[in-house]
Amino acid sequence: MSTITPIETLTSPLGRQVIELQQFDHDGGGMSLLRTRIREGSRFTVFEIDPHTARVWGAALLRWADAQPESNPPAQAPA
Repeated sequence: MSTITPIETLTSPLGRQVIELQQFDHDGGGMSLLRTRIREGSRFTVFEIDPHTARVWGAALLRWADAQPESNPPAQAPA
């Protein structure tokens, strides 16, 4: 049986999507994967990425966020 360890849960304040990040470990060992689950109403999108892809994606997200004008984020409702 595989092991899923919760990492973070976020709620997008504008679209109300719930984003869950989880570590996914196969019971036989090997590489850990980052599972991303996005819930929009009753629909789920789930994908798993390797550490290299997570680093590249994370860096791209930070570059984009850093290029945006400074503003106060909207209040986030509890998950």
